[in-house]
Amino acid sequence: MTEEARPAFYALRPGGWRDYVTLLHPPYTLWHLSYVAVGAALAPRMDWGLLGWTTLAFALALGVGAHALDELRGRPLRTRIPSWLLAGLAAASIGGASAIGIAVAASRTWWLLAFVAAGAFVVVAYNLELFGGAFHSSLWFAGAWGAFPLLTAYFASAETLRGEAVLGAAFAFATSWVQWRLSTQVRLVRRRARRIEGTVEFTDGSELPVDGALLARAPELALQGLAAAMVLLAGSLLLVRAG
Repeated sequence: MTEEARPAFYALRPGGWRDYVTLLHPPYTLWHLSYVAVGAALAPRMDWGLLGWTTLAFALALGVGAHALDELRGRPLRTRIPSWLLAGLAAASIGGASAIGIAVAASRTWWLLAFVAAGAFVVVAYNLELFGGAFHSSLWFAGAWGAFPLLTAYFASAETLRGEAVLGAAFAFATSWVQWRLSTQVRLVRRRARRIEGTVEFTDGSELPVDGALLARAPELALQGLAAAMVLLAGSLLLVRAG
C-alpha cells in the first residue's frame, strides 16, 4: 500500500522542497510549540514579544535542529537532503536558538542560561543517541519535548516557577509520553515491518485481515487528534490573555 510505504503519515513524496517540509515533522513541531504558548499564557504577565522570541528559539532547536540530527542518524524519513546540509542545518538552528536564549537571558535574568545550556545538550544527546542512548527514552522525550518548553516559556516571563507551571509541565510531560508510546508503534509498522500477516477471528465467525494499515490506524488517528488538540488549547489560552 502506498500509504503504508511512507515513513510517516505527514511525509511527502521524496525529493526537492518536499524533503524539507517532511523534515520539519509539521504536526509534531506545532504540537510542541504549543507547550511554549501554554507556558507563556500561564505566567502572571503576558509578554507577546518575549513569546515570539521563545517560540522562534524552540522552532529552530526542536523543529529544525533536532529533526535534522535525527535524519542524519539513520535517515528514518528517507529524505534526499545531503548529510553535510543536515549537519549545517542542525548547527545553525541550534546555534541560533542558543543565541536567542542568551540574548533573552541578558535582558531578563541570567538564570535562563541554565535552560539554554540544558536544552542545547539534550537536543543533541537525545537525537544522536549519545552515551549509549542513555538520553533516548520515553521519559527523556516527555521531559525534553514536553515539560521543558512549557517551563522555559513560563520562567522567561515570570522569572520563577510556581505551582501552575509545575502542573502545566506535568500535563505536557504526560501528553508527550503518550505521543512517544503511540508513535513508537506507528514507526515500528511503517519503517521496520517487512511483512505483516494474520487474521482476527470474531465470536460470530467473521474474520478481519491483520495488516499494517490496521495496526497503525488507531494510534495514528490518536496522534493526529492530540496534535490538533494541543494547538487548539494553546490558541484558546492565548485568546484569553489577549482579551
